[in-house]
Amino acid sequence: MNQGQTVFSQVMDFVPMYKFRKCVQRYRGNHRVRSFSCWNQFLCMAFAQLTYRESLRDIESCLNSLPNKLYHMGFRGSITRSTLANANESRDWRMYADFAQVLIHTARDLYKDDALGVELDHTVYALDSTTIDLCLSLFPWAHFRKKKGAIKMHTLLDLRGNIPSYIEISDGKVHDVNILDDLIPEPGSYYIMDRGYIDFARLYRLTQCCAFFVTRAKTNLQFRRLYSHPVDKSVGLQCDQTIVLRGFYAAKHYPDNKLRRTRYYDAETEKVLTFLSNNFLIPALTVAQLYRCRWQVELFFRWIKQHLRIKAFYGTSSNAVKTQIWIAIAVYVLVAIIQKQLQLEASLYTILQILSVMAFEQVPIMQVLTDFDYKSIEIDSDKQLLLLDL
Repeated sequence: MNQGQTVFSQVMDFVPMYKFRKCVQRYRGNHRVRSFSCWNQFLCMAFAQLTYRESLRDIESCLNSLPNKLYHMGFRGSITRSTLANANESRDWRMYADFAQVLIHTARDLYKDDALGVELDHTVYALDSTTIDLCLSLFPWAHFRKKKGAIKMHTLLDLRGNIPSYIEISDGKVHDVNILDDLIPEPGSYYIMDRGYIDFARLYRLTQCCAFFVTRAKTNLQFRRLYSHPVDKSVGLQCDQTIVLRGFYAAKHYPDNKLRRTRYYDAETEKVLTFLSNNFLIPALTVAQLYRCRWQVELFFRWIKQHLRIKAFYGTSSNAVKTQIWIAIAVYVLVAIIQKQLQLEASLYTILQILSVMAFEQVPIMQVLTDFDYKSIEIDSDKQLLLLDL
């Protein structure tokens, strides 16, 4: 029952405070802090993400416009842009990264029984990265090109619920394939990747860990066909082969050099796609369906870029940028947890739109998210993503 709490405060009630404090204590986040605690910092940044604030001045003005409601929203003490800027610059971003992982663990457990769209009981991941362009003069640490700065957000997305299970933020020069060195493969899981991740030494490590991969084959792949298996060409399959690698380095880096090569004609795009996999047991059509599921990670990147603040930053240091990104991820996962725990039919996009305009209201959150006429909200067309309906 709502007892004067604002909608924003009720959203924050879903945060596991004990685990948040443990993450803060791990990095001594509140050491020598007098008034503006790490919890206040998290609340400010989460409010900025939920309501799409443009700047630190915007955050300060919006929160201080209704000072009588700040206490009911969980804030303690005054909110100033200089204090918030200093907190983002100086407090270790890793405590928010650790806390986001706590929420990710909770969300993945909630969504583990969701339908995948492919008849598989195993966990399926999509691995990809997105580049966030930055001004090199303002972000000199974000090395990318000679006159251009950027960072990359490498993401391993659990396709059951579209929950990111692993995120690494690097400068723009880091090649995507290097992230495979940091992953700990889960036996029996499937990793769906594009051609940028083809490195046979790293793919062989997945095979050694009893994990499976599906990726696009490069056009210059050197191989020899061992067997051809029958396929149903009426569904778009053109071939299903067992091959061996013929290139010197490919055969050297992938000693057990037998792979599965599947070719599929996509009638929608009128393209012929060739896939490589180390799984010889699933149907050939399932290989193509798994790769199609990889598109969900592209939609995830597009969604968070449009609906959360991860392209324009409130600070220019590496610590401030990573703090903002990790809190944005925590907000995304927190909304996903709310959607599941309250058994809401509305999409994440709709929930965010409702929360953005009702944050200061003192009504029960369940009533807001179920009875609110969200179709009447004026939505900026350039922030819509009709492809993703979680």
